[in-house]
Amino acid sequence: MHGNSVGLKHAELTDKIIGVYYDVYNELGYSFLESVYEESMAMALREAGLEAEPQVAVPVLFRGHQVGDFRADLLIEHKILLELKAARTLDRSHEAQLLHYLRATEIEIGLLLNFGDKPQFRRLFFDNERKKIRAHPCESVAGVGQ
Repeated sequence: MHGNSVGLKHAELTDKIIGVYYDVYNELGYSFLESVYEESMAMALREAGLEAEPQVAVPVLFRGHQVGDFRADLLIEHKILLELKAARTLDRSHEAQLLHYLRATEIEIGLLLNFGDKPQFRRLFFDNERKKIRAHPCESVAGVGQ
């Protein structure tokens, strides 16, 4: 177990996923397309006994109406979203993308996994309580003066 994950939500599961990620990275290396890593991760995660759903559709809502959707790379055990990259290095736009995905779902934990020349990962968290506050800003403002 990674020492820094003790006490974190779904720590055991994220540790297992990260272990699988390093196995896939060590076997394939870098420079393949993201789709190759996605398929490999899904296969390796299932071999590790985990449920892995690829390309999960997630609707984007605005004022209660669906205005678009996106596809998360992998959903693991209905608890953790994986966003896979094959970039030189991770940057803030990659983190922002995963945070948007977490915000749009009931999933609170996301892992950003990069198959660049050096393996990189980030664990992101977006608490469902914070999502409720941001989901209805007009209601919270309307209640202030009452």
